[in-house]
Amino acid sequence: MKTIYSLCFILIVLASCTSQQTESLFNGKDLTGWHVDVPDMDNNPEAINPFIVRDGNLVSLGNPQGHLITDKSYENYKLDVEYRFAGEPGNCGVLVHASTPRVLYGMFPKSIEVQMQHGDAGDFWCIGENIKVDNMVERRGPKESWGVIEGKKRRIKNLTDNSEKPLGEWNHMTIEVKADSVRVWVNGDLVNEGYEATAQKGQIAVQAEGSEVEFRKLELTQL
Repeated sequence: MKTIYSLCFILIVLASCTSQQTESLFNGKDLTGWHVDVPDMDNNPEAINPFIVRDGNLVSLGNPQGHLITDKSYENYKLDVEYRFAGEPGNCGVLVHASTPRVLYGMFPKSIEVQMQHGDAGDFWCIGENIKVDNMVERRGPKESWGVIEGKKRRIKNLTDNSEKPLGEWNHMTIEVKADSVRVWVNGDLVNEGYEATAQKGQIAVQAEGSEVEFRKLELTQL
C-alpha cells in the first residue's frame, strides 16, 4: 500500500511539473503581459490601438501598423498559435528573438519573423538577425544579395505548399525554438527548419501589418 501511495505521489508531482511548464501568453480578457509598439501612436492622438480583445480572441486589426510584444523574454520553448484571417486574405507574422525596437523601416524590432501571410505561412524573414536553412540559395536567392537590413534578400521561403486551411478556418502553427534552431509546423506539416540563428532568446511579438487576424491561442511550453 505504501508503494502505491508513493507512485501516486510521484505521478501527481510529475503532472504538476508538466502543467507548470506551459503558460498561455493571452488570458482571453486583456493584454496583460504585453506592450504595444506602434509608431503612429507616438504623436497622433487620434491613432487607435490596433490590438484588441474581441469575443475572447486577440485581434490584430492590421492598422495602424506595429507590434504587440511580450514583456518577458523567452528561450528554448514551443509556441502553439491558432489564428485565422476571418475576412480578406492578408499579412501578419509572429516574431521570435525580438529585441531592439524599430531597427527596420522605423517599425520592425530586431528579430526573426515566422511569416503568417496567407499563402506563405512558415517563411522566415530576417530582421536584424539571421538564420540558415538547407538549400539556402534556392530558397533565398543569390548569396551576394543576402542580408538582414533594407534592400537585402531577407526572405527564406518555406518548404511546402497548401499547408494552410481555407480562408476563414483556424490554422494551427507550432514554432519550436531550441538553442540556435527554429522549426515551424503549420497544421501538422513541417514547413521550415532553420539553424545557426544569430540569437537564441528574446521577446515574442505579433504584428499589425495591414490585415485583420484573429488569435484564439498563444500557448508557450518551456523545453
